[in-house]
Parts: sequence; structure tokens; C-alpha cells
Amino acid sequence: MSTATAAASTRTGTVLADLLPASRVRDAALVAGGAALTGLAAQIAAPVPGSPVPVTGQTFAALLVGTALGARRGLLSLTLYALAGLAGVPWFASGTSGVSVSFGYILGMMLASAVVGALARRGADRGVLRMAGTMLLGEALIYAVGVPYLAYAADMSASAAIAAGLTPFLIGDAVKAALAMGAVPAAWKLVGKR
Repeated sequence: MSTATAAASTRTGTVLADLLPASRVRDAALVAGGAALTGLAAQIAAPVPGSPVPVTGQTFAALLVGTALGARRGLLSLTLYALAGLAGVPWFASGTSGVSVSFGYILGMMLASAVVGALARRGADRGVLRMAGTMLLGEALIYAVGVPYLAYAADMSASAAIAAGLTPFLIGDAVKAALAMGAVPAAWKLVGKR
């Protein structure tokens, strides 16, 4: 086995956050930081004509949090984000809090962060194509929960919910996936060169 192959195999099973010295304080800080990052990214928001759901940086942050922290810490971060927002912290999209017609997307982000985190631990964040697939799967999971919730909460038909809560966001999500598929593998390359 070559040195490069041995180094790669020792990194598989780790996520970027695992490269920091292990402690409970580290884990708590990473979970709180992931929630805060998601809350900050949610403030980057633009309304979508004809949709009660804005375009935000929130989904991108949630997927990066899951990928960088791993399934457990990613899920805990997004759960903290959701619970704090439900308790009144105004860090959902555009400074809102509480339950809205778009809350299903936050539930979907919780699921997606766990799944992309589990995939990252298996090395899905190490290469551009694998990272693209991981991000697209994460986005699909967010929509799989968010769009039906939107239909129910806003009393929309399935086709109306798809038109308002999925279709307008596809191009933006492709851009987010492209950013992630360049950033995370690049971070691993940078770490590997140390």
C-alpha cells in the first residue's frame, strides 16, 4: 500500500471536524457553531414571486454543517437550530421564528444533515463527483419533507406545492451543490498537504 493510499484510508471514517482535538467542549462548540452558521445563512434571503418560501443560504449551510461535522453532530446542530427558532430566536429565514408553512424544510434539513454527515464519514466528501451526489441527495431529502409539509400547511395541491416550493429553487440548488463540490474536497486536499 502506498503512503498516499494509507493516508487516505486512515482519513476515511473521519469528517473535517474530527481533525480538531477531541473533547466534549469541542463537540458542544461545533454543534452550537453549526446552528449559528445555519441561522446566519438563513438571513441571506430573497423572496420568490408566487411562493411563500424564500431563497436562502440556509440549506447550503445545513448541508455543509452535516458534511463537516458528521451525522450525529450535524443532526444535533440542526435540531438546536430548529428548537431555538421554535422557542423564539429570530434566526429562521429573514429573521423569523416559530412554525410557518416553510418549517417542513427545516425538518428536512435535520434529516439531510444526518444523511450527508453519514456519507461524508464514508468518504463521500473527498472528491468532486461524490460530493456533488451527496449534496444533491441532501437537497432531495430537504424537498421530500419540505414540499409535502408546504402542501399541508398552506392547503395547496401537490402540483401547486411543487410549483411554489421546488421548481423555483432548482437552479439555485445546483449552484449551491457546485460550490460545495468544490469547497469541501478542496478543504480535504489542503488538510492532506499539511
